[in-house]
Amino acid sequence: MGLDRIHTIADLRRLARRRAPRMAFDFLDGGAGEGLAVEENEAALARIKLLPRTLRDVSARTQAVELFARRLRGPIGISPVGFANVIWPQTDTILARMAQEAGIPYMLSTAASTSIEEIVKVAPDAWFQLYVSDSDEIAFDMLRRAKEAGVKVVVLTVDVPLPGRRYRDMRNGFSLPLRPSLSTMLDFALRPAWIRETIRHGTPTFANYAPYMKEGANAGTLAAFMASQVSPNLSPERIRRLRDAWSGTFIVKGILSAEDALDAADLGADGLIVSNHGGRQLEAAPAAINLLPEVVRVVGGRMPVMMDGGIRTGADIVKAYCLGADYVFAGRPFIFSTAAAGADGARRALEIFHGEVDQTLGQIGATSMADLDETYIRTT
Repeated sequence: MGLDRIHTIADLRRLARRRAPRMAFDFLDGGAGEGLAVEENEAALARIKLLPRTLRDVSARTQAVELFARRLRGPIGISPVGFANVIWPQTDTILARMAQEAGIPYMLSTAASTSIEEIVKVAPDAWFQLYVSDSDEIAFDMLRRAKEAGVKVVVLTVDVPLPGRRYRDMRNGFSLPLRPSLSTMLDFALRPAWIRETIRHGTPTFANYAPYMKEGANAGTLAAFMASQVSPNLSPERIRRLRDAWSGTFIVKGILSAEDALDAADLGADGLIVSNHGGRQLEAAPAAINLLPEVVRVVGGRMPVMMDGGIRTGADIVKAYCLGADYVFAGRPFIFSTAAAGADGARRALEIFHGEVDQTLGQIGATSMADLDETYIRTT
C-alpha cells in the first residue's frame, strides 16, 4: 500500500500488522491482561465530544506550543517505547531523527534498543525516560550518562513497581531473548523485508543496560538482567534522591490521582505526565484522559501537566488540550508508522496528526492550542 493511500493512524496500524511478525506486533500493540485498559484509553476519548463554536474567523491557525521555555512546532510528541526495534529495525533512531527535524519532543526509553549516547547524536533535544532501577548505582549512572550526553529533560516513570502480565505475549511464547517456535519461524518467513532489515541491523537488545553487564554477556543474560532491575521500591525517599541528582528539567510520568500529583510536586517535579503506561501495566486502571482534569485541578498552573494513552486521532489531541493538558504524547501510533513504512511512515503519521488537528481546530472555532478549554467539551 502506497503512502498516498494512508489516511489515518488506523491505516498505518493495519499495514504494520501485515509487515511485522505477529509476535513483535502483539508485543507492542498489546496491553496488560487481555488489553482492556488499552481499549478503555481509546473508548474514553471517543466518548468525549467536541462542541463547535461558530461565528468566528479561523482563517489563521497555529499548532505551536510553549513548553519548558521551548517553542514546539506541533502539539504531540513521542512517548517512550521499550524494545521498539523489534517491530522494525532502527525504529528508535528513525523516530528520534524525525522528532528532531519536526521540532517536537522524543522520549528515549531506558529499555530502548538504542543507547542514550547514540540517540543524542541524531536528536540533541531528545528526552530520557528513566525507570527506578533496583540498583541505585545503575540509576544514578544513567543520570550521569544522560547529562554527559547533553540531555536536558529526564522523565522518571513511577508506574512499574512490577512487570505487567500480558496474555498476548504469553500465548505467543514471547520471551527475551526471543526463542521462536516453528509457527513463529514460519511467520517470520512470511516477512522477508523484516528479516532482511533485522539481519542488516542486528537483533535488538537493551542497549542502555549493556554497560552494566560483564564482558561477553549475550542477549539472553542482558534481557534477564534488565528484568531484574524492575524495582518495587518507589518510595518518596528514592524519588527525592533521584530528583536531587538531576540538575535539569525533571518530569514524573505515570500519575493517575490528585494525591500522587501533589506528592510528586512536593518532591520537586517540574512537570507531570498523566498516564496508565498505555494500558500495559494494570488492566483495571482507569483511562488517563479521565484523570487528566483531576490532576490539572490540583497542580495546573504550578507546573506543566501532560498526558498520554489512547491518542489515535487529531481530535483526541484537541480533546486532551481542552481538558487542560499542556502537552500530549503518543507511542503506538508512531511505532505502527515505522513498521508500516520506515522513516516515510513516521513522517506520514505526524502529517496525519497535524492535518487532523488543524481540521479540528477550524471546525470547532479555535485558532490555536492555547484557545482550547473545557467550554469546547461535551461528555456522553
